[in-house]
Amino acid sequence: MSTATTHVLAYPFPTSGHVIPLLDFTKTLVSRGVHVTVLVTPYNEALLPKNYSPLLQTLLLPEPQFPNPKQNRLVSMVTFMRHHHYPIIMDWAQAQPIPPAAIISDFFLGWTHLLARDLHVPRVVFSPSGAFALSVSYSLWRDAPQNDNPEDPNGVVSFPNLPNSPFYPWWQITHLFHDTERGGPEWKFHRENMLLNIDSWGVVINTFTELEQVYLNHLKKELGHERVFAVGPVLPIQTGSISTKPEERGGNSTVSRHDIMEWLDARDKGSVVYVCFGSRTFLTSSQMEVLTRALEISGVNFVLSVRVPEKGHVAKEHGTVPRGFSDRVKGRGFVIEGWAPQLVILSHRAVGAFVSHCGWNSVVEGLISGVAMLTWPMGADQYTNAKLLVDELGVAVRAAEGEKVIPEASELGKRIEEALGRTKERVKAEMLRDDALLAIGNGGSSQRELDALVKLLSEVQRVESTS
Repeated sequence: MSTATTHVLAYPFPTSGHVIPLLDFTKTLVSRGVHVTVLVTPYNEALLPKNYSPLLQTLLLPEPQFPNPKQNRLVSMVTFMRHHHYPIIMDWAQAQPIPPAAIISDFFLGWTHLLARDLHVPRVVFSPSGAFALSVSYSLWRDAPQNDNPEDPNGVVSFPNLPNSPFYPWWQITHLFHDTERGGPEWKFHRENMLLNIDSWGVVINTFTELEQVYLNHLKKELGHERVFAVGPVLPIQTGSISTKPEERGGNSTVSRHDIMEWLDARDKGSVVYVCFGSRTFLTSSQMEVLTRALEISGVNFVLSVRVPEKGHVAKEHGTVPRGFSDRVKGRGFVIEGWAPQLVILSHRAVGAFVSHCGWNSVVEGLISGVAMLTWPMGADQYTNAKLLVDELGVAVRAAEGEKVIPEASELGKRIEEALGRTKERVKAEMLRDDALLAIGNGGSSQRELDALVKLLSEVQRVESTS
């Protein structure tokens, strides 16, 4: 499809939930003979595969620093990257015998649109969110809706220009929009970032056509071009099954693959609920109490993955697994404190349901595994993802929403128990899994989208090399 002379830069936002899907995507480019240089910081360098391919190289950049503790952490990180990474990347790129044909960068790094302009190459946005969530985000920051009653967290924000006219209570809108002073420097920073994304040459999304067709079409219409590529699910999947070593993606698990596989192997097909809230979310004490009590009441087999603070870091508030819980559920509960090999767990025949915060990586991994989902979104794009899963795709039921909408433990326990049955959500989940596997199979929609992107990048490279 291409030759190794096609060279692109891949620039993830340096947190695991953003680095991992972009790395998975770069592997699909490498499989088509594209030379990829990943721009990475020391803390996340360990997430890169070792000796993967001569076509996958890295450029190590300085770790972001946080000199002003009062500044929003995202603003501080992106500002540092813009000021300190920009000149390094410029000097490096200009010294290459084969200059990059494009820069593919995370949607938090809108400023790389300007970097691409100075390098005279197109900038492609990589969205770690789905097409629906990206459509909401673009509309939110472009149109900047006003809350006429800021004291009312339940005031409705509507998006009438989007398919299905979604709407949300104000408290479910990203804190980056409503927790910063409208018109203030940080608010303007986030808005400029998103507007630069809208102006970029193209968008790559970790989704597939059959999943979000209506929102992909909407984005093409809103952006005024066809360069919106649905290339997902970008996961380590080989010949229709999960790769033999997907646990190598991400951090080090606190349990061995052997131990978790041995435990799951001893359970009946579809009898286990997997519970995980991603790599960034800490449950509060009250949330943890309701969740663990619900799991206890449900009587089902479960794997519970709980995030714990890293050494030297203390979360503002984080609930811990109640004392004695593990003993009370011994034999039917497997508790993991720290990183879990999520894709390994979800793809096991014993797992039939997934209680999730609905981060997009988890959504995609749940869909490719064909499990029914129970949604408990906590922030960011998760409320939009949950709405997609429940209201539009019908593969999930609502479990809770943040800290504001939490059912009684007995009610949540009943929902968890029911999710393991042969529900309509489970049937639809299995149908979507089949669609996802077809999309990434030979001749599938995502493969065709990827081929089209690589073809365009190779054409850009040829134009640059002859100019």
